[in-house]
Amino acid sequence: MDTPTPHTTDLTDAERIDRLRLIRSDNVGPRTFRSLVRHFGGARAALERLPDLARRGGASRPQRICSEADARAELEACAKLGVRLIAPGEDGYPPRLSELDDAPPLLGVRGIRDVLMRPIIAIVGSRNASAAGLKFASMLGRDLSDAGFIIASGLARGIDQAAHRASIEGGTVAVLAGGHDRIYPPEHADLLSALLASGAAISEMPLGHVPRAHDFPRRNRLISGASLGVVVVEAALRSGSLITARLAAEQGREVFAVPGSPLDPRAAGTNGLIKQGATLITEAADVIQAVEPIMGRPLDLREDDNEPLAPDPGAAERDGIVSLLGPTPILLDDLIRLSGASPAVVRTVLLELELAGRLERHGGGLVSLL
Repeated sequence: MDTPTPHTTDLTDAERIDRLRLIRSDNVGPRTFRSLVRHFGGARAALERLPDLARRGGASRPQRICSEADARAELEACAKLGVRLIAPGEDGYPPRLSELDDAPPLLGVRGIRDVLMRPIIAIVGSRNASAAGLKFASMLGRDLSDAGFIIASGLARGIDQAAHRASIEGGTVAVLAGGHDRIYPPEHADLLSALLASGAAISEMPLGHVPRAHDFPRRNRLISGASLGVVVVEAALRSGSLITARLAAEQGREVFAVPGSPLDPRAAGTNGLIKQGATLITEAADVIQAVEPIMGRPLDLREDDNEPLAPDPGAAERDGIVSLLGPTPILLDDLIRLSGASPAVVRTVLLELELAGRLERHGGGLVSLL
């Protein structure tokens, strides 16, 4: 399958350590990382400003900043396990994942990095899958793999493992919710070992991180973000697979759903997706026909010079913005309008609050105080 080869660059060892230190410091997530690096010109300069920004945001205690020694120790531990921490733009970082505003600044990659540069289709679904669902996921995974696509999924029980096993030979990607050394579920360690021979595993979490409930939606954005489209085979109402489908739609990815019996609760979610506009599929050809027109399009990469920060908001401006915030989420655009402050000032104050551990960001541009 012929696809454009993205231009790749390589970080220096010092840059990789600086990036790792920044993303492993307290209250620094992918979006905050991006804002800091863009505003201060690099990870090292951002690290120097962290204490002051957190203090201005009202931090109740000194912020923990990852030390160079800890960063070097993590890199060494990763190397022993065969994991490489890769930045957006480097070979092995899924090109479509790098488009996201919350793309991981460093992605832990284990296995064959080349597969992550090829066209990816995600297949997800119920952990408590039916026999028919498992059979269809296997058939779909095998047929898409034979057509040259890489299959991504979450290494979970049910539909995920069926899709992985059917596409091992052609290459499959396991997206992990925990660290590379904390496989969940544990009984799929053998499946992971098998797929690494011709595929890959990715995670944004540090080694030793045991996945918790809130880590799985975070993982799901990587499944959809790395892919051209997401196929949901079976999903009950309010299932994790529907979160993946929602994220895919928000990211501009194609969403596909396999119809099922109205009498089977495992089909309630997929039938609902179809009602909401997801593409109904019954075979691999349906997926291929939908994604082929978009495969050759240039990636719509993010601009690095938008959404600037303010040098140092005044106390009155800061107090006015904080007074408008509370436990109820508010849209960023509404906060800018109501405060009368410039977008740069509002974004800077929110960044300070986030680094101080006082702000929570929600989907859809909503923010609230913790």
